[in-house]
Amino acid sequence: MDKKEFDERLNALSERVLSKALTPDEETNYTESLFESIRHVNEYGQEFWYARELQIALEYKEWRNFCKVIDKAKTACESSENTVSECFVDVNKTSPMPNGGFKTVDDIALSRYACYLIVQNGDPRKKVIALGQSYFAVKTRQQELIDNYYNLNEDQKRLAIRKEMKEHNKLLVAAAKDAGVQSGIDYAIFQNSGYKGLYGGMTAKDIKAHKQLGKNDDILDYMGHEELAANLFRATQTEAKLRREQVKGKENANQTHYAVGKEVRDTIKRLGGTMPEDLPTPDKSIKQLEREQKLLQKKK
Repeated sequence: MDKKEFDERLNALSERVLSKALTPDEETNYTESLFESIRHVNEYGQEFWYARELQIALEYKEWRNFCKVIDKAKTACESSENTVSECFVDVNKTSPMPNGGFKTVDDIALSRYACYLIVQNGDPRKKVIALGQSYFAVKTRQQELIDNYYNLNEDQKRLAIRKEMKEHNKLLVAAAKDAGVQSGIDYAIFQNSGYKGLYGGMTAKDIKAHKQLGKNDDILDYMGHEELAANLFRATQTEAKLRREQVKGKENANQTHYAVGKEVRDTIKRLGGTMPEDLPTPDKSIKQLEREQKLLQKKK
């Protein structure tokens, strides 16, 4: 996005925060929207943030003052035995001049860990710094889980993907709402459209019956890691497509969700994989695993 669009989006988000006291859910959604809106991905699929955009998001008016925070973050990075030059990459960007032409502006491409260190060293009096500390701490931990994914057992993989699914579902809800999916009934239809595409026409109710689950059981809590991963891909790609193509109208949103779900299903089929509805249902729910995990932690 260009600077004007970024500023407009950020101002709108800031007005929401300053206008009222947010509930925990609203605060989480705001934080997600704020920092995800300035996240970039390069041609190698690596995510990064620009320091000058993060500066605005963290409400630092002067670049030179923000550079002092960056310097502290670099020192912390070096102390943690991470390579500073890999987390903080100096770059040059062009910025349009009011009277025409362009000027070159120094900037820094930041890794997620670099952003985490910056907010940890930011002004604690700023509300957005506290939000940023929470956001980047959680996301950095999630990335650590992803990096160590192949060392996890089945239950650990399920817990990691389910947690990621919860976070991405919030983004999907926000994208669907922007597209015109407003009421609870609208969203149920929207969700079923995605399930129908991925599960060969089955709705959430059908999937629940197929898994022989109780009325109050969440189907996502009774999926193995492979089935969860397929649903996570469905959710992330639908949210991205709704945003990228600026889909408007609930019927169009429903069709988009269905099409993405079907594409994921078709991909599984082409690869010779097992259809999601044919994958085994775990004996233990995610909630059971979480309770067991808490008990183990208390015993340590």
